[in-house]
Amino acid sequence: MYTILIVEDNEMNWDMLSRRLQRRGYRTVVATDGGEGVRLALELRPDLILMDMSLPVLDGWEATRRVKADAATSDIPIIALTAHAMSGDEEKARAAGCDDFDTKPVDLERLLPRIEAFLPPAPRAVDTGPLAADAHEADPHA
Repeated sequence: MYTILIVEDNEMNWDMLSRRLQRRGYRTVVATDGGEGVRLALELRPDLILMDMSLPVLDGWEATRRVKADAATSDIPIIALTAHAMSGDEEKARAAGCDDFDTKPVDLERLLPRIEAFLPPAPRAVDTGPLAADAHEADPHA
């Protein structure tokens, strides 16, 4: 099972995205600020990172630079997610080290092919009972 780190400070956004990705067989972990995102990237070495660019503590641009600058995490694909669809934002995200770019609001049918370009489709999760370990991993406060 692939692990996707979602670095997103808006609870509604990370909750929706996390649940929808889990239903498609991915394990998700959430960081609610850029500093926590960098720490979890180093600690967990996820298979892919979805990085909001407007974050507290450390913005997504700097968090991406730090993840990509560390030899232990530099090969982790990062997809920038931003509500800023201004001219030049994709270039700025790629210059920071992002491997791909998508805009908010997140359209999962548009985002999934981007994820699958880096990770083959994950097998569908079948265990939805109380032993499903991922049920609490999406909650950064659990």
